[in-house]
Amino acid sequence: MVKSKTKPNGKKAPAEEKKHYMEPEYTKVRVVDFDLKDLVSLPTKEIDLNEWLANNTTTFFNLINLQYSTISEFCTGDTCQAMTACNTIYYWYDERGKKMKCTAPQYVDLVMTSVQKLVTDEEIFPTKYGKDFPNSFESLVKKVCRYLFHVLAHIYWAHFKETVALELQGHLNTLYAHFIVFVREFNLVEPKETCIMDDLSEVLCAPLPPHTHNHVTER
Repeated sequence: MVKSKTKPNGKKAPAEEKKHYMEPEYTKVRVVDFDLKDLVSLPTKEIDLNEWLANNTTTFFNLINLQYSTISEFCTGDTCQAMTACNTIYYWYDERGKKMKCTAPQYVDLVMTSVQKLVTDEEIFPTKYGKDFPNSFESLVKKVCRYLFHVLAHIYWAHFKETVALELQGHLNTLYAHFIVFVREFNLVEPKETCIMDDLSEVLCAPLPPHTHNHVTER
């Protein structure tokens, strides 16, 4: 069981930069136009909740890892000397509870390594029929989702310009909205954790009027 955890340190950034990701020309770009809640809701009572959480959490881990990989060359120890998002700095706590200040790429690597270890552990994320989930499963899913939120928030805060240059803002917006709707549906991340991105969440999680849809074409 991974005991590492993260906490914002409460320090304010010297001056909050303009949130380019909040500009309407960017927030209106998505790759889907249907209600994401339909994707995250437990389909039927016959589907086990833990199975549903496991499947979705693993999928989000893979998608967010992939999204980060598109800008990873721009996220270096020089450009991102701390794991920041808005006015928050995230620290890593090792298994002994020691607080570690990491560069953003170091932090993301720690996140992805620890989450990969969890989701591939048969004792925690069982894939064999009839295998029971551990009692700690829900708390571990919450930990994973908190980590993944930090990565998404950092991409928006520090690397949105590169994401736009790669024409991937529609994919990022859709992934973020899908993730937020999912964690809200099952109360997996505390609002005090996600509140730093509430302005974006409210815009992206609201259905778009039909005339404003701006789809990104897959290439």
